[in-house]
Amino acid sequence: MKTYFTGGKLITPDQVLTNSALIVEGEKISGISSEPISIEDDDQIIDVTGKYLVPGFIDLHIHGAMGASVMDATPEALHKISRFVAKFGVTSFLPTTWSASPELMSAAINNVAQTPQTNDGAKHLGVHVEGPYLAVKQRGAQRPEMLHKPANEEYLEWFRTGDIKLMTFAPEIEGAKDLLQDGLKQGVEFSIGHSGASYEQVIEAADFGVRQATHIFNGMLELHHRQPGTVGGVLADDRIYAQLICDGIHIHPGVVKIIVRAKSPSRTILITDAIRGTGLEDGDYHFGGQSIIVRDGIARTPSGKLSGSTLTMDRAVRNAMDFTGLPIQEVLPMATSVPAEVMGWEGEKGCLKPGADADVVVLDQDYRVCLTMVGGRVVYQS
Repeated sequence: MKTYFTGGKLITPDQVLTNSALIVEGEKISGISSEPISIEDDDQIIDVTGKYLVPGFIDLHIHGAMGASVMDATPEALHKISRFVAKFGVTSFLPTTWSASPELMSAAINNVAQTPQTNDGAKHLGVHVEGPYLAVKQRGAQRPEMLHKPANEEYLEWFRTGDIKLMTFAPEIEGAKDLLQDGLKQGVEFSIGHSGASYEQVIEAADFGVRQATHIFNGMLELHHRQPGTVGGVLADDRIYAQLICDGIHIHPGVVKIIVRAKSPSRTILITDAIRGTGLEDGDYHFGGQSIIVRDGIARTPSGKLSGSTLTMDRAVRNAMDFTGLPIQEVLPMATSVPAEVMGWEGEKGCLKPGADADVVVLDQDYRVCLTMVGGRVVYQS
C-alpha cells in the first residue's frame, strides 16, 4: 500500500517543488514524482491542494506540556507530551530534564530509555539532559541547590543507558572537560548553556567538540563589545549551532533577526523549551519542589524569572518568519534539517526525499498544521 500526497507545494526543505506527488510506502518516503501516478486499489491519496507539504518538525528541547513533564518519569507523561506536540507538527523530540536530585534525574532518564513509542504521537529519540552541571550565577529558573560539578559515577551511569543524546553544561566549571571527553566517546552531543564561559572558553569548547548552545542569550554571560562573553563566542564561532526560543518574550524580535543574520538559518535551531503548563490555561504549577506561574502564556518563577515557555513549534516557525522577514523555505530548515544535521539524523529526519522517514506535515496558507504523519502513520488531522 502506498500513500500519495498530491496537489501541494513541497518544501523538502532544500528545494520547493510544485506539481509533484510525495509517495509514502510503509514507514519511509519512497519517491517524489512529477509524472502522472498509477493508483492501485489499496493505495491512498491525500489531496493537499493549496497547502504546503513539509518535513516534520524536530524539537531538541522540551520539558513538558498539558500538565505532564519529563520529570514525572512515567510513560503516561511522555505519551501525553508526544500526542500534544504532534498536533503542532512535531514528529521527533528530545524529552528534556532539568536539575533535580540524582534519584529523580536517573528515573527520568531511565523512563525515556524504557518507554515504548506511542502509535498516535511524535517519537522521542533520546534524552536531552539539561543540568545539573551548570553555573549557579547563570542558572535561570534552575534550583541552585541541585547544581554541582560533574560527578563521574553519576554521569557514567546515565551514559550507560545509551539514550543520552544531548547534554547542556557549563564548560567553565570544574570537571567539565572530563565530562565532555567521556560523553563524546559515548556519542553524546554537548550544548553550552546556563554558562558564564568567557569568549575564549567557548572557542576552546568548540575546539574540543561542542557543537550547540542552549537557548542563546538566556542563561548566558551577556555580550559586551570589549568582553564578548558566552554569547559573543556562540555568535562568532561557525561550528556552534544556536538553539533559539522564538516566542518574542525570551528574545526581542529584533535580536532574533540579529542572531539569524549572525549564525544564518543553517546554524540556528528553533526550540520550544516548553514546560508542563503548555497547552493549558494560565495557572500555578508545582512540581519537584518548584513552582511556575503562567500568566498571559508567559511562564515565570515566583521571583519573576522566566522558566521555560508555552511555545509550540508551529508558532516558533511563524514567529521566525515574522521577526526576520524570511520566507517559509528559508525558515523551515531551522525546525527540520538543521536539528537533524547537528544530531546526526541527516537524510533520515528533517527532509522529504526517498529513503527518509515518512515524517510529514501539511501546513495551510497561514502555516498552521492540518495533518501530521509520523513514520507513515497519520497521527493528527484537523
